[in-house]
Amino acid sequence: MQVAQTWPAELLLRAQGIRLLLLDVDGVLTDGGLYYGEGGEVLKRFHTLDGHGLKLLGRAGIAVGVISGRDSPALRQRLAALGIQHARLGTEDKLPAAQALLQELGIDWPQTAAMGDDWPDLPLLRHAGLACAPANAHAEARALAAHVTALAGGAGAVRELCDLLLAAGGHYRRLLDQHLGPA
Repeated sequence: MQVAQTWPAELLLRAQGIRLLLLDVDGVLTDGGLYYGEGGEVLKRFHTLDGHGLKLLGRAGIAVGVISGRDSPALRQRLAALGIQHARLGTEDKLPAAQALLQELGIDWPQTAAMGDDWPDLPLLRHAGLACAPANAHAEARALAAHVTALAGGAGAVRELCDLLLAAGGHYRRLLDQHLGPA
């Protein structure tokens, strides 16, 4: 079976050696909408394609960190379901939070990919070895991104980036073959 996805060679080269993916939440892992329930709780919609891609990154040994200006029970529940242990929530100044996480993990910025969609994410995109933005990101985020996904945030953009990282690291084919099993 042939792999259905192809990536430009220069993008694959840039994505090689990535050991950590940093993600924003609203507008990246979600569609950016905030849904308020009757009791005032915030509801968030996540895409299962993104979740499966993040699990595949874990199987490939690529760590995932989430840095968000917001914190909510819905977000914490989703991160726990995905096994994401590296989260800095409720932080408006994302760069110091990211730097502390990189130091904790022993990872440098060139080994880091980041996906963000708006101004609060720009410092992370500027420092990351691979900066990415979803298709519906603000113009400034798209301008800093080495890769803008074809898909929107909350609609599979994170999965697209996960697939790129898996392909660049030589993991995609192996994981796909494992999933398919013997012919």
